[in-house]
Amino acid sequence: MADWTQPLHPLVVHLPIGLLASAAVIDLAGLAAPSRRALPNAATGLYLAGAATLVAAYVTGRADATALVVPGPARALVDEHWTWAWRTTLFFCAVAAGRLALLRAPQATERRLRLPVAAAGLLALALLFQTAERGGRLVYEHGVGVAAPQAP
Repeated sequence: MADWTQPLHPLVVHLPIGLLASAAVIDLAGLAAPSRRALPNAATGLYLAGAATLVAAYVTGRADATALVVPGPARALVDEHWTWAWRTTLFFCAVAAGRLALLRAPQATERRLRLPVAAAGLLALALLFQTAERGGRLVYEHGVGVAAPQAP
């Protein structure tokens, strides 16, 4: 019987993607409907949870990579994926920290402050897309982390 907990990265990685994409959408909805004051707070909560789970995804990805067989042509792509993952994790942590600090600011509801913060979230989402695209290529083009089918 296979151990379903190994590798952990595929089990963890999809949660931050969903949380962070949802955060960006809710943030945009908050800009479109400024009277809905709960939306920016909800987006901030999602960014914080997404950043925390993104750290977990990065750590599990690095840990799992040591046990995987990586075909020669995919080695450069693994390095690219790691680099993009590191940048993305740092940027999302900065966005989440900035949003948390903004919650405490008395002028946090002003559009002139919320617009650049939302733009930073969209930029972070673009980084996340680049990271995920490289991770997907590792799995679907190179078969990294995919077990060969067992003969009956």
